[in-house]
Amino acid sequence: MTKTNTICAALYEGTFSVGLDKKFNRISREDKPAKGALKISLNPFLIANEERNYLFDCGIGEFGEDTGPHFIRENLERFDLTEFDITDVVCSHLHYDHIGGLAHKENGYWELTFPDAKIWVSKKGWEKVMSKKVWYDEEKTEFISFIDAKADLHFLEQEDQPYAELKVEKIGGHTEFHQVLLYNDGAYKFMMAGDVIATRGQVNRKFAAKYDFDPKESQKQRERLAKLAFDEGYTILGYHDDSTPIIKLTGYDDRTGYITEAVEGNGAS
Repeated sequence: MTKTNTICAALYEGTFSVGLDKKFNRISREDKPAKGALKISLNPFLIANEERNYLFDCGIGEFGEDTGPHFIRENLERFDLTEFDITDVVCSHLHYDHIGGLAHKENGYWELTFPDAKIWVSKKGWEKVMSKKVWYDEEKTEFISFIDAKADLHFLEQEDQPYAELKVEKIGGHTEFHQVLLYNDGAYKFMMAGDVIATRGQVNRKFAAKYDFDPKESQKQRERLAKLAFDEGYTILGYHDDSTPIIKLTGYDDRTGYITEAVEGNGAS
């Protein structure tokens, strides 16, 4: 299968300072986070071809400071798309800054942001979330219960291929049932690994993060996926990158690791 008119774009929603309270406080791209907090940007990814309009993760929705579905709508307008044109939302994992965009309460009650989309989630990951009496807090528990009842949910096994151009694989690490999303339409190849490779800088970093479910597994998978991207020509999509969320690995240096090049998708960003 070969397509030549695929669009890949980062739909930047903003940059935030996130502390131990897990609140997303908006800052500018150039600002430093608050003391002891992380600086986190949010970049849902649009991948559009002749048949489908995918989102790889869909943003934080209304769960941050000055956030909401208007951001992703405005981003989609740049490509002459609306929320009704999204056919598939594929979720790397089930943290609210990655799936909060699935629904909103703009009119005072929960509504699906992408009413005609299939929502693809890890089967075991979803089962784990739904087994909790409280998911983060009361409002987010209402949100996830609404998604469970009203969204067109489709469940992914540990290795799955819902479409010819889309494969997913459980990699664990950041969350127990974390997934890498692999897109290959014969002309373009994209890899989105959620928070396992969340930024350009993480490609060559060796670190164990306390926020990971299994820090050692995250590092193992980071190394494996970077090698896969380099060997097979995948463009890496960094969901939390501040400035260069779409990168290619163009070479390798024994001392410094992979040579990374910022790109604008395949002609769109």
